[in-house]
Amino acid sequence: MPRTLVLTALALLAFSANSVLCRLALGSGAIDAATFTAIRLLSGAAVLAIVLEVGPGGASRREAGTWISATLLFAYATAFSFAYLALTTGTGALVLFGTVQITMMSAGFLRSERLVRRQWLGMAVAIGGLVALTFPGLTAPSPRGALLMALAGAAWGLYSLRGRGGGHPVAVTAGNFARTAPLAVGLVVGVGLGGLTVTPRGAALAIVSGALTSGLGYVIWYSVLPGLSATRAAIVQLAVPVIAAAGGVMLLSEPVTFRLVAAGAAVLGGIGVAVVHRG
Repeated sequence: MPRTLVLTALALLAFSANSVLCRLALGSGAIDAATFTAIRLLSGAAVLAIVLEVGPGGASRREAGTWISATLLFAYATAFSFAYLALTTGTGALVLFGTVQITMMSAGFLRSERLVRRQWLGMAVAIGGLVALTFPGLTAPSPRGALLMALAGAAWGLYSLRGRGGGHPVAVTAGNFARTAPLAVGLVVGVGLGGLTVTPRGAALAIVSGALTSGLGYVIWYSVLPGLSATRAAIVQLAVPVIAAAGGVMLLSEPVTFRLVAAGAAVLGGIGVAVVHRG
């Protein structure tokens, strides 16, 4: 349990950092969505290939990963980037994590995972806190942006579910990222050079997102997933917007408000009630 808690916290920190990096890069116009996605995936693939090569037994694990998981990873990363061009941060967070919840908890129900009353209560408190956290930024979403973010949430939920099948986390994640390389190149070619914008700052943010918070972060997530049920893995991800908001305070000089503190406490407290075993 201590190992699971620590690794889960590290994975959620990585997911939150991805949101902040994406906002920094795309919100400032330092890079376009297609190039950000491509650099993110390619840099993740490069770093994980190095980690796999220098690690023990790397040669025997090079064929890990699947094209299905790689396609889901590519679909998530691409839809996530393009969706945030048309959605506010608050609206995007609700659509994304709402879809993740529906996808992963539906799979849990199909596997006969049932929530007890305490877990339903905790999840309701956490979702209420998330709504309170994002409500001031909510706007009527554009259909295109909402559809893309829903696609990102569904793809990420399915990608996470496939990670519960076990396997060496580094090898599986490296194989999945490596398989996204031709898809990433195809995305850039499809958009065309005339539609691309990239600055050194934008490229650096994409590299950090890909190499650290995506590549290594997803390795950590895949290592912890076998220890979580599908419903618990879904619920804990509700903490990501709260951690991202805290990152915005520390890195983007966003103000600390009573709403942020109260809503964050509700989300984290609700998650604790929902996922921690009684006794």
